[in-house]
Amino acid sequence: MAKGKLSRREFLSRISAMGLGAMAPGLYMQSALAAPKQGGRFRQGVTGGATSDVLDPGQILDHYMLNVQFGQLRNNLTEVAPDGNLVPELAESWEGSNGAKTWNFKVRQGVEFHSGKSLTSEDVVDSLNHHLGEASKSAAKGQLNAVASVKADGKHGVVVELSGGDADFPFILTDYHLLICPSNGDGTIDWQSGIGTGGFSLVENNAGVRTLTKANPNYWKPNRRFFDEIETLQIADSAARENALRTGELDAMNNVSAKTADLLKRQSGIVVGATSGNKQITLPMLTNIAPFDNNDVRTAIKYIVDREQWLKVVARGYGELGNDNPIGPANVYRATTDELPQRGYDPDKAKYHLKKAGLDSLDIKFHAAETGFGGSIDAGQMMAETARPAGINIDVVREPDDGYWSNVWMKKPFSACYWSGRPTENMMFSTVYAGDASWNDTNWNNARFNEL
Repeated sequence: MAKGKLSRREFLSRISAMGLGAMAPGLYMQSALAAPKQGGRFRQGVTGGATSDVLDPGQILDHYMLNVQFGQLRNNLTEVAPDGNLVPELAESWEGSNGAKTWNFKVRQGVEFHSGKSLTSEDVVDSLNHHLGEASKSAAKGQLNAVASVKADGKHGVVVELSGGDADFPFILTDYHLLICPSNGDGTIDWQSGIGTGGFSLVENNAGVRTLTKANPNYWKPNRRFFDEIETLQIADSAARENALRTGELDAMNNVSAKTADLLKRQSGIVVGATSGNKQITLPMLTNIAPFDNNDVRTAIKYIVDREQWLKVVARGYGELGNDNPIGPANVYRATTDELPQRGYDPDKAKYHLKKAGLDSLDIKFHAAETGFGGSIDAGQMMAETARPAGINIDVVREPDDGYWSNVWMKKPFSACYWSGRPTENMMFSTVYAGDASWNDTNWNNARFNEL
């Protein structure tokens, strides 16, 4: 196995490092792309912020904190390059041995935190251990279940022992939760200050509202930091974000409504950038709460969604049909429709599965907000219409955007959600579907799946 570089070009050639865009255009900018210029304040309108947001990397929930922490303040040990290769970041090199159960990482020397403290193996060990253990609330906990120990090997070496071989382990370390923070010297990390090794350091942070960062003059990556400042604003309403972009109050925005994407393309001075990847919209049902604890009820729900209509009306063609599995077009092991026939709209089959569940009709609520995914309210109303012929009555409940991920997702029995996908299949499975995964948003627990 090559040291410091592990190619999965076949796996990742169609995915961006941020995993954006399979269902919608990803980024809208005011001016045409050109050679970067140094200086100035970059103003961006971003979705997914909440007043409950914290600077703990293990608690990153959505675009806002992902952008601030993963994009500005901090770094990982490894990163996925635009060409799909895994490349060094805070780890200069790595090597697997013992059947990929033992991984040795060489920590990059000469890197400083925003405080001036030099990066050492202690920071890396404590940052990884932050996500381990029974008390950990980290969303990355499930991905690190195979980690038996993390130990320092001198000042710039780290050894990770796994309970079983995993050739993809260095890819796991690209996850946006696994950011390196300074050690407190007692086995814990200082995540509260926002200090990291990234290109920008924290100036102000009003949770879920506004964040201001300034350029790190000692950033260790050449040609990766150009602005003097970045101002990140939470703007939940897509129309408000677009208007701010058009009037020059913003330089860039994300997550615009697919309904207006083509209109923005026509406006002079605005560049629309779209990426192809594994982003997917999902409708999680809590499998431990009636009536969704019955698989026939869940199957009936799958048959009352007119996916073709959603793709045409909600996504405006920006995407492709999903088929009730999380492995997307950027993953090499995705099942074809020959192997797994595409499930379509079929109210008669929905009725059949309801009867198998002992039901003639069903009354349920679908909880949604634009934070869940853009167009989720419209999608819910379409689903309510197409469900009626099957005897399923759906009440679409519009929830507040603020606090959606804390108060609705994983709390309400049936809700709107999206996932950005992951660069490897195992990362996606362990993040969302493992029985003890922190983000298992269906509470599905299958012993055989967990074993595999």
